[in-house]
Amino acid sequence: MIVAICFYIFAAVLVGSAVMVVFSKNPVHSVLFLILAFFNAAGLFVLLGAEFVAMILVIVYVGAVAVMFLFVVMMLDINFTELRKGVQDYLPIGLLIGFILLAEIAAIAGGWSMTDGIATTITSATPPASEVTNTDAIGRVLYTDYIFLFQVAGLILLVAMIGAIVLTHRNRSGVKKQDIGKQVRRRRHEAYEAVKVKPGEGI
Repeated sequence: MIVAICFYIFAAVLVGSAVMVVFSKNPVHSVLFLILAFFNAAGLFVLLGAEFVAMILVIVYVGAVAVMFLFVVMMLDINFTELRKGVQDYLPIGLLIGFILLAEIAAIAGGWSMTDGIATTITSATPPASEVTNTDAIGRVLYTDYIFLFQVAGLILLVAMIGAIVLTHRNRSGVKKQDIGKQVRRRRHEAYEAVKVKPGEGI
């Protein structure tokens, strides 16, 4: 009974936080709601017996990724009002994609049913401690059955990292930027200027 109550609490807060991540007007608030969603997802993993995944979710995503998102959003100083001007142009395509996703979710929910042995099936996914540890079991499944999806996720994160670097180093008017190549190519006559100052005139 307690497990079921905790599950519904974690799930409700997780869904609410995920919705607020999308609909929050302030990007900083979106990142904070994302952190809350990560914590509740970690709670769900604990209920499933995957303590290692829960700790990784908190340590890696909350401690590093979400904080990085927060600092990047605050550092870039993006004009979100300017970005929202073109939303109406892409609204029909966005609504079409959203309708397709909702139709897929409805099809999955319509064909899904709760069986009597669902609790036994979930529990059996975690092997007994005497056979293999939780971390070892996750590693075997992740690097055997889901190795392709794992590599695809790594590529997506790599593309996101490159995109963040490109956005940070983009040329902006009124912002001084270091040009290392120009500094290396600099000659002596470009570094200083010799000025002959007459007595009493100053510089």
